[in-house]
Amino acid sequence: MESVTDITRLVRDIAQEMAAAEDRGAVATYIPPLAMIDPSRFGLCIVTADGAIHAAGDAEQAFSIQSVSKVFALTQALGKVGDTLWRRVGREPSGTPFNSIVQLEREQGIPRNPFINAGALVVADINLAGHEPRVAIGELLRFVRYLADDDMITIDEAVARAEQATGFRNVALANYMKAFGNIQHAPELTLGVYFHQCAIAMTCRQLAMAGRYLMHGGLYQPGGARVVSAQRARRINALMLTCGHYDASGDFAFRVGLPGKSGVGGGILAIAPGKASIAVWSPGLNANGNSKLGTLALERVAEATGWSVFSAMS
Repeated sequence: MESVTDITRLVRDIAQEMAAAEDRGAVATYIPPLAMIDPSRFGLCIVTADGAIHAAGDAEQAFSIQSVSKVFALTQALGKVGDTLWRRVGREPSGTPFNSIVQLEREQGIPRNPFINAGALVVADINLAGHEPRVAIGELLRFVRYLADDDMITIDEAVARAEQATGFRNVALANYMKAFGNIQHAPELTLGVYFHQCAIAMTCRQLAMAGRYLMHGGLYQPGGARVVSAQRARRINALMLTCGHYDASGDFAFRVGLPGKSGVGGGILAIAPGKASIAVWSPGLNANGNSKLGTLALERVAEATGWSVFSAMS
């Protein structure tokens, strides 16, 4: 199923199926603005390698991308410090909840990977270097706008304030890593960058557009500017596949077979290398904090298209 007509029909059919689903998961409640989101929302957008955009449902409704932002922040940090980043952050699946503090003590303040909260805080600390927090935040926002080719993307200040007011575990993580010397700025400054990063609001269309460079082997678009090297794009995709869904990353690889990064706002960015950049949003979460219907929708996409990275092995 690769034709424009087939992809358009697939997206429409999945949106209709998900709109009718009764078990939608539960919205995140520990960040008050997220608790108020209508769980009936569902959006899906697929941007294919030829540039075609296929969208259905609430694909033009902006939502808080939360931890999906970690993909773009990591890309930016790697551009600043290169592979020296890996001295401060690991590359292994955590097998623990996204905000766990247990592994940090055992592993001397080095987070398992850049997609759990502790790892993302180190990445934010790297992106903060040489900047005031507002400048670092603005730099990341401009980068995301560039990737999506859309200057309308904003930060939801209400979400950012709520993150700062309720993010006690993240405060603990930052201070704990500061004690090990792995946070180099004042923790409250690094936390400010991280909370605002998570509060970036995007639509499914904008998010799918922003992920194109990971579909195109690091290129902004075929024949266009290079965002990252082909090797770095492969490695970011590899981390998304193995670590992008926290302690459910193995299950996501098993069911969907695509690099993907989730957020507690209900969004997921998934990449079919060379084929498509896919964004889905459904705010109800499963027990692991990933979008329940978003994961199911991506499973449907992978089954119908054969885009799983493991398909060639069958």
